[in-house]
Amino acid sequence: MKSNLILGLSISIGLLVVPSAGFAQESVAASADQEMKLIPASEFIMGSNKIDNNSSGEYGNAKPWYLDEHPEHSQYLDGFYIDEHEVTNGQFKAFVVQKKYAPPQYWVNNGYLLSLRRHKVEEIPVEKIRRLVVKVMRLDIDTREMTRLELLAVIDKRFAYMDWLPVVYVSWHDAKAYCDWKGKRLPTEAEWEKSIRGDKGLEFAWGHQWAYGQSNTGEELWDDGVAPVGSYQGDVSPYGVLDMSGNVSEWTADWYQAYEGSDYASKDFGEIFKVVKGAAWGGDGHYALKLFQRGAYRYNLKPESQHEDLGFRCAVDVKMAGIAME
Repeated sequence: MKSNLILGLSISIGLLVVPSAGFAQESVAASADQEMKLIPASEFIMGSNKIDNNSSGEYGNAKPWYLDEHPEHSQYLDGFYIDEHEVTNGQFKAFVVQKKYAPPQYWVNNGYLLSLRRHKVEEIPVEKIRRLVVKVMRLDIDTREMTRLELLAVIDKRFAYMDWLPVVYVSWHDAKAYCDWKGKRLPTEAEWEKSIRGDKGLEFAWGHQWAYGQSNTGEELWDDGVAPVGSYQGDVSPYGVLDMSGNVSEWTADWYQAYEGSDYASKDFGEIFKVVKGAAWGGDGHYALKLFQRGAYRYNLKPESQHEDLGFRCAVDVKMAGIAME
């Protein structure tokens, strides 16, 4: 029902196929470049030697815990920059507008698609705006006596909030296209892991011991599942990178392969799946276990996969950082 409503509204304001560059000015701040954190050149500890052969199949997991992380090893990486937090709806919206890129489908379902032509929302009959607020945006307010201006203020507040949520339901190809547009790239698996674990091989972003409530992995219930980026100041790596242990899992550039020296074989290794790193809030029936919050944990998905708890961030070589962050 709500999809039909938003589709009807989108058609009526000419929004469906090619988004217009005339999106609301209040979203510009959210679509500006985010800060990047320098990850200096050094060796770091990657992978682990943990063993637990009894967990295969538990919690929907299709592989034994830990074995694809073997062996723990030292690896040298040149310096690079990585986004401080996950790419947001507001940032991805700027890409959609400029490149005329297809927006994520869930923007239709939750009404965010209308933020691309916010000024046109003012032309919608007031009764349809009331339905939009309640049935699509799912805001728990009584709209029956609200004026048009009051309704538009509520919508603007909702759009501004959604600007700062991580963009989700993006495939690996979508993530790569965005990073390319920014003059950046997806981080390699090694870069992502160093960014969360530091050069000492921390178990979690904040240290070696798991701590309740440090990241958004389902302990708290957010209306959208995801939290605005930077909401968990405890989920910060030694380099100041946020949200790597929770909120959304993240695409990396690499294929899911065995590490050099590993004695673990998997039918999934090869150029079939891309590596996904980081715990998430637990959408799409996924489980949010502290095991997933570990920096060494590896997940694998086909590049075309899209999930409500899957997003990304970008990286850039030090020598290219000046161009990418202009």
